[in-house]
Amino acid sequence: MIALGIEGTAHTLGIGIVTEKEVLANVFHTLTTEKGGIHPKEAAEHHARLLKPLLKKALEEARITMEDVDVIAFSQGPGLGPALRVVATAARALAIRHRKPIVGVNHCIAHVEITKMFGVKDPVGLYVSGGNTQVLALEGKRYRVFGETLDIGIGNAIDTFARELGIGFPGGPKIEKLALKGERYIELPYAVKGMDLSFSGILTEAVRKYRTGKYRVEDLAYSFQETAFAALVEVTERAVAHTGKDEVVLVGGVAANNRLREMLRVMTEDRGVDFFVPPYDLCRDNGAMIAYTGLRMYLGGVRFSLNDTVVRQKFRTDEVEVAWS
Repeated sequence: MIALGIEGTAHTLGIGIVTEKEVLANVFHTLTTEKGGIHPKEAAEHHARLLKPLLKKALEEARITMEDVDVIAFSQGPGLGPALRVVATAARALAIRHRKPIVGVNHCIAHVEITKMFGVKDPVGLYVSGGNTQVLALEGKRYRVFGETLDIGIGNAIDTFARELGIGFPGGPKIEKLALKGERYIELPYAVKGMDLSFSGILTEAVRKYRTGKYRVEDLAYSFQETAFAALVEVTERAVAHTGKDEVVLVGGVAANNRLREMLRVMTEDRGVDFFVPPYDLCRDNGAMIAYTGLRMYLGGVRFSLNDTVVRQKFRTDEVEVAWS
């Protein structure tokens, strides 16, 4: 079977086409700025403008037509309301016009589910992106959240720090580059509360220190990464110990960071568990993960009516019954 997935929870519009074993197409376009962040209205306008050309490009890349598609999936949430509504409307229109079944997909779950295309079976997932930071694993037919941010996602924390430095969006690659030139660690607040994390204190103190003009930007970037990533690894290790699972996956846009990968690799080697990071195009927000998860859901018997496709800005990961696993 072939599924077409549309992703549009935030700044990226992505369209993916997959089978159960292969990605046939995975095209996307990200709204970026030189200064400042992303406004929800701008994201929605970006998605609406690019939906038609990206759909055409994806179909051409997959060498199929809409008639070959068996099911249409879309990112139902969580995310920015205006952006989600553009994607949901497009998915409904395609489903009605071409008489195809439609499935709404939880964005967070899709990030972990796509790893199963590569043979991963039952992992602890560290999902790190702009708006979301979660440690999750499948327990009792639901993805349980064993730890998460209590305030802002790690990606947003990094992007906000980058914005304070005046280096634009997305800030992750730029902060990572600066961190490589760091020469000393500057102490920042380390906040792990049980199994949960907090990044607002790290961010506030890093910005305060930057504004004093007494610290090298490179040292602050290095210290920011080391502190935040150590907390992420600690919580992930606790989840591994608690669940007894023998696989860890790193997903989400921040998975591109080589330092975070290195720290997780050391931890998993020490614990004797497998560690996997998908290709970057499948780590970042993308339509292929939505298509793949939607296909797994459909094959597992999940069915949606059009009335079920209302977007959910605060769609919790643990609300979804995983009937397809």
